[in-house]
Amino acid sequence: MAELGRTGSWKAHSEARITAPDDIARRLGIEPGDLCVRTSYEFLADGQPGQLSISGEPMAITSGTPIVLSEMGPFAGKGVVERMRSIGLDITNAIEVPRPARTAQETGQPAPHQPRRPDHCHRADVLRRRRARRETADIAVPDTRWEVAYDRARMCWANAAVSSTGTKTAGEVAAPSR
Repeated sequence: MAELGRTGSWKAHSEARITAPDDIARRLGIEPGDLCVRTSYEFLADGQPGQLSISGEPMAITSGTPIVLSEMGPFAGKGVVERMRSIGLDITNAIEVPRPARTAQETGQPAPHQPRRPDHCHRADVLRRRRARRETADIAVPDTRWEVAYDRARMCWANAAVSSTGTKTAGEVAAPSR
C-alpha cells in the first residue's frame, strides 16, 4: 500500500474447531465434517475497506501449534508461508482463480438474494508439494474503488524464486480504480 501512497492495515477474526463446510472441505482435501480454522479479514487502505477475505485451514495441520490462529501468537501478521514454515511445512506455490461476481452490499460476500454490487472476486489456494492444500480463501475486492492487477514479469521471476526458495515474492497489486 505504501507504494500507492496509502496506509494499509487489517482486521481479522478467527474461529477454531469449526466444521468445514462441504466446499471448503473439498478445496482443502479434507473430509466433510473435519475441523478447520476460519478467519475473516477486512483489509483497509487509509481506513477504508479494500479487500474482504475468508480463509480456511485444516485443524489437523495447525492444532496444538503456536500458529493455530493466524493473527495471534508469535507469527501474527507474518502470512501463511512463514506460519506454515514455522511448523515444518514449505509452501511451494499459490493458485488464484479470478471470477467476476456480485456481492452483498452489506457484507461484501456473495449472496444471490440481496442488493449486490460489482466486485472482483477470486479463490486462492495455498499449496505444498504434491498439491496438498494448506489454506484456501475466497477474496472480494470492490471494483467501484479498486482494480486488481497482476505484474506478470514479477510473477514469472517469482515462480523461479518459489522453486528455489519455497517462498512466493510476487502476486496481486490492488490499485485505485480509475
